[in-house]
Amino acid sequence: MAGFKPFIPRPQQSAGGQQGQADKTTKKVNNSKDDGNRINREITAQMVRVVGDNVEPNLVIPTYKAIAMAEEMELDLVEISASANPPVCRIVDYQKFLYQQKKKQKEIKAKQTKIVVKEIRFGPQTDDHDFNFKLKHAENFLKEGAKVKAFVFFKGRSIVFKEQGEILLLRFATALEEIAKVEVMPMLEGKKMNMILAPKGKKN
Repeated sequence: MAGFKPFIPRPQQSAGGQQGQADKTTKKVNNSKDDGNRINREITAQMVRVVGDNVEPNLVIPTYKAIAMAEEMELDLVEISASANPPVCRIVDYQKFLYQQKKKQKEIKAKQTKIVVKEIRFGPQTDDHDFNFKLKHAENFLKEGAKVKAFVFFKGRSIVFKEQGEILLLRFATALEEIAKVEVMPMLEGKKMNMILAPKGKKN
């Protein structure tokens, strides 16, 4: 047909090319999901209190100005106290901020002591040799910071010796009174009479 021009589709940009173009036009976007702190344009408050190095004290300004300040310093605006009025934001290097946060969490975790409970078992008619042997073990456990659960197990008809079992446990506690305190007094539970000792705190 005269004058007819076939349709030639325009070449499409590759996904990589589109992404590259977007990267050029989009400023540093903030992925703060990992640590829970909003940064830069994620911050929704209209006004913020700004803190950080080279920032004047008690500076309360509109958020967009605070972001501009951070950009001038080639840093980030990080919201560190969203519940304050106005929210408090720090001008800081975001990656450095994350590193410091993780470091603090590790230090806190390291200071948290795991409670260990060691068990010492007696029979109602434990002789002195066995008693002293188990006493040594308990001393070591307590000095290491562990609690000690001492119990007398009453097998079969030996339950008739429950008073004897209580006396044995109290004797055990008395022998350890310099390094341990009784946290749970002897108590009969089924066929076991339990007592829990905890290490005493160090004296200043």
